[in-house]
Amino acid sequence: MSKMLVTGGCGFIGSNLVDQLIDDGHEVVVIDDLSTGKEKNLNPKAEFHALGLLQIGENRLEGIDTVFHLAAKARVQPSIEDPMTYHNTNVTGTLKLLQDSVKHKVRRFIFSSSSSVYGMTHTFPTTESSTKSPISPYAANKYIGEIYCKTFSEIYNLETICLRYFNVYGERQPTEGAYCTVMGIFVRQLLEGNPMTINGDGEQRRDFTYVGDIVRGNILASTSNKVGKGEPINLGSGINYSVNELASLLGGDRVYRESVFEPKVSLADNKLALGLLGWRPQTKLEDWILKYKKDIGLV
Repeated sequence: MSKMLVTGGCGFIGSNLVDQLIDDGHEVVVIDDLSTGKEKNLNPKAEFHALGLLQIGENRLEGIDTVFHLAAKARVQPSIEDPMTYHNTNVTGTLKLLQDSVKHKVRRFIFSSSSSVYGMTHTFPTTESSTKSPISPYAANKYIGEIYCKTFSEIYNLETICLRYFNVYGERQPTEGAYCTVMGIFVRQLLEGNPMTINGDGEQRRDFTYVGDIVRGNILASTSNKVGKGEPINLGSGINYSVNELASLLGGDRVYRESVFEPKVSLADNKLALGLLGWRPQTKLEDWILKYKKDIGLV
């Protein structure tokens, strides 16, 4: 088995990935500055270094076969408020990690990108070739990261893949803080006995994708012999739900407030993931929510 590096390995998606890699028999090194990740999420079998992306010494990549780069400052609104900090972490940090990967002859670099690179797209389902029009510094950071990955494949022969995630949910999803998604916000509000707050009319639709499917997509990306030249690949369920429908699945009171500037719809075309990775989503939102509500005491 191989030695893997996971940045952001104490976070929501990263910790789930680390667990699966270890279950598969790999040796795993985790880099996380714990700014949003939680040490309690860390698999005890992983080698851990509490470092930011710009603090990683290149020797940390010695002997690494595959880098799974999930660490980032995430979310749209905080990036609008502090674009320079976001650029330093998400762009400069990614560039440094790519450079160190070349120096230490890493075989493959898998970059966690985002469906936010499409911006206010009007093409649904959205394919990888759809127009990219980021509407926040965070989204721009992700798109720049993709360009760097492709560039490093072309110039330095580093195998890279860029996975564009669509609205990830699942075990360990955050329910508080600036990095909380709409589902996490709703869950926290319900557990506190408060109504769910919905922006606008609640008819904005999102492609919710299960974290276990995202983990499987990463692992398939690390082994597929059809990728490695910086290909962008959508990882989305291909089904979307309105925020109102999500609220109905969770159950409980809701209140509506003024709308915010955001895409009205997200919906992934995931045919390329099937063709290049052999990936298709396996978990449906409504099935998972039934179990989740029992686990957290909402029923």
